[in-house]
Amino acid sequence: MRVSVFIATSLDGYIARADGSLDWLEAQNARIPPGEDCGYADFMADIDVLIMGRETFDKVSSFPEWPYAGKRVIVLSHRPLSGPYVRYVESQAGEPGEILSALNSERARHVYVDGGQTIQAFLRAGLVDDLVVTCIPVLLGGGRRLFGELKTDLLLETVSSRSYPFGFVQTAYRVRRPNQGGGA
Repeated sequence: MRVSVFIATSLDGYIARADGSLDWLEAQNARIPPGEDCGYADFMADIDVLIMGRETFDKVSSFPEWPYAGKRVIVLSHRPLSGPYVRYVESQAGEPGEILSALNSERARHVYVDGGQTIQAFLRAGLVDDLVVTCIPVLLGGGRRLFGELKTDLLLETVSSRSYPFGFVQTAYRVRRPNQGGGA
């Protein structure tokens, strides 16, 4: 089973404002020409399960329509969920390893992890295989960071990098496991 991250961040490493607002990202997305999705549709076509955090689900609940039709979505939460899209998701609590173990026994093939705290928890647990990070050319100066503290360095191998004519730079990384080789 493969575990992936696909996310956008400001140049200074924020995924949302301190209050969770994505207004900056919505404004920047207006620069994308019609028909361009920066590889998101292809990425989603290969996903079996999406795991997101509660705050991410609450944000998605404010969208005019459910963006994950046909996908199994698990929301990590210890509290009951509410909102217009509750019927489309499963609520679970537990450690990342436990959740992935259960999904593996169900023969999940490719899991997408979304939401800052959730991504950080899966990274700390050493459970992410690859990341696609799209850097948006804007400085926010504060907010919610994509990455948090780690106990040890997490080595990444750059798989590809693409610069879009509208200013976005998307880089795909593979997480290097301690037993993997690779030079600097």
